[in-house]
Amino acid sequence: MCPDRSGRAAPRIGRWNPAAVPGPGRVLGGRREAVPVVPGEDEDRSAGPAGPFSLKQLTRLDEALTLSSRETGVQFSLYVGALGPDPRRNAEDLHAGLGGAAPDSVLVAVSPGERRLEIVTGEHTAKRLPDRSCALAALSMTASFNGGDIVGGVVNGLRMLADQVGKPSLTPR
Repeated sequence: MCPDRSGRAAPRIGRWNPAAVPGPGRVLGGRREAVPVVPGEDEDRSAGPAGPFSLKQLTRLDEALTLSSRETGVQFSLYVGALGPDPRRNAEDLHAGLGGAAPDSVLVAVSPGERRLEIVTGEHTAKRLPDRSCALAALSMTASFNGGDIVGGVVNGLRMLADQVGKPSLTPR
């Protein structure tokens, strides 16, 4: 969820049955390297990177991140991998790792093995993206995850978040 001002824990993802996401995840988006993703059974992985995502899926994720960032002026990033015993804190640490871009960014962190989803917004972005909008995007994503479509869930969630953020403001902060 968005920066949790109320101290509430993010929702656990229901019957999500993820394919194993081996090894540590990495941040995708901005200046970070690609993240492995879970492939569909019918997709060709021969040209894809090592990891659970096919090249086609990585391309879909990259396009969604790029379009969301371009349309809003906000840097959207994605992390897929283990979030550990304190998922919210780890997601916030990953977000802080975006450095100077963190205040104007959104990180979507997905841990299929732990059935967790965290959405972390930067200080400036939180003013444009209310908690309620993050909760609706999270609900949409988890519904797709429960159906076995991690990539589709993330892509649709990014669209929802970008729609709520809107176009960049022309006035200075």
